[in-house]
Amino acid sequence: MNGESEKTYAGQTVLVVGAARTGLASAEFLLARGARVVLTDVKNEEALPLPLAHLRKLAQKSGELVLDLGGHRPESFRSCDFVVISPGVPLALPAFEETRKAGIPILGEVELAFRHLKGRIVGVTGSNGKTTTTALAAELLRGAGLKGYAAGNIGNPLIGFADASTPDDIFVVELSSFQLESIHKFHPFVGAILNLTPDHMDRYRDFAGYAGAKRRIFMNQTATEFAVLNEDDPRTAAMAGQVPSTPVLFSRRKEVARGTFSRGGRLVYSDGRAETDLFGLEEIRLKGSHNLENVLAASAIALLAGAAPSGLVEVIRAFTGVEHRLERVAEVDGVEYFNDSKATNVDATLKSLEAFPGNILLIAGGRDKGGDFTALRAQVAQRVKHLIVIGEAAGKIRDALSDVVETSAAASLGEAVLSASRKASAGDIVLLAPACASFDMFENFEHRGRIFKEAVRRLAGK
Repeated sequence: MNGESEKTYAGQTVLVVGAARTGLASAEFLLARGARVVLTDVKNEEALPLPLAHLRKLAQKSGELVLDLGGHRPESFRSCDFVVISPGVPLALPAFEETRKAGIPILGEVELAFRHLKGRIVGVTGSNGKTTTTALAAELLRGAGLKGYAAGNIGNPLIGFADASTPDDIFVVELSSFQLESIHKFHPFVGAILNLTPDHMDRYRDFAGYAGAKRRIFMNQTATEFAVLNEDDPRTAAMAGQVPSTPVLFSRRKEVARGTFSRGGRLVYSDGRAETDLFGLEEIRLKGSHNLENVLAASAIALLAGAAPSGLVEVIRAFTGVEHRLERVAEVDGVEYFNDSKATNVDATLKSLEAFPGNILLIAGGRDKGGDFTALRAQVAQRVKHLIVIGEAAGKIRDALSDVVETSAAASLGEAVLSASRKASAGDIVLLAPACASFDMFENFEHRGRIFKEAVRRLAGK
């Protein structure tokens, strides 16, 4: 419990920047507590992904709603008591200069939620694997009889849990670097950085800036709390001696003194004094070595949060992954189709490719995030028999890879799926692993994944 759970905002004006899922959840919370909410977005109401009828209805009972859509007015940014921003809104937005000059606090949605939540928080960040680890950790907690909830960037805004939260709740929160940029008091009793590879280089000046945003997850921790870190990633392993909390490591390559590791086909946990055998690696149903890392991290998190070791295996056996993360969609004429729309950067696509021995028809492309597509060359040459490029980055990807793999282009994702089906033979894999953001052609990576699956199902229907 963080001391502000019953606080109201009557008489205060709060600017909520961003009118997608997180912004609407923040506005709803603030309206219910009596605030005058000014909701701003560059999109007009007709272009917003979600309707505003619920907010209007709520404002008739409590608070006041002002819609400031179709652009950001500077006066809104300097005429409020504080600002709440959504994850996709960059703090470098010029309008925030007005806010800073006026000395007005700028809070992220997770910061607002932290100040009102009862219960404990686990924070999970990293370049890849966040969603799978978050979902699995929450499942492991529930399987152990604890009140575990997955929240944050996984699709459930943390602020939506605040009103009904209890001291027994454990919130496993997926956190992007964007969300961590705008925390102040927020601190998880368990924080995890799964890995660090270049991502969002279109938003950060350099890799150090991106990594620095991720490291903020630990900035308010104390020695009695925990930092879960990947021993196999040199960048995260180096943090073990730098964090203010107690480091707990995970590794699929070596044994660690405190944390989870693989030994002789078994997953083992050491608390620094004694070891506990947890389960055999054959119980894990997720494909790819990167998913072993996710299981190691999630198991460490669950144990630190109070789960009994004996209860983990049943959940591990049943867990088949989450949507849009190496999701098997169908087999059509002997060809398997996999949806990894969440592979939005180069490293994620590398891990996706490594999950298969070869015979891959890869669909890649979208909005470039400043990635180095030449880093894919070795794996593409070894495992991919044909590459189909789509979206804004199609030309850049073709330039980087067409000399190591046969390459073609498609005008749409549906066309790419159809083209792949015609080129594939029984035993092949058609894999959507874009290495790019989705916003050039789709609302988000989930939308992209759904379109891919619809196209595959049309093939299966035929």
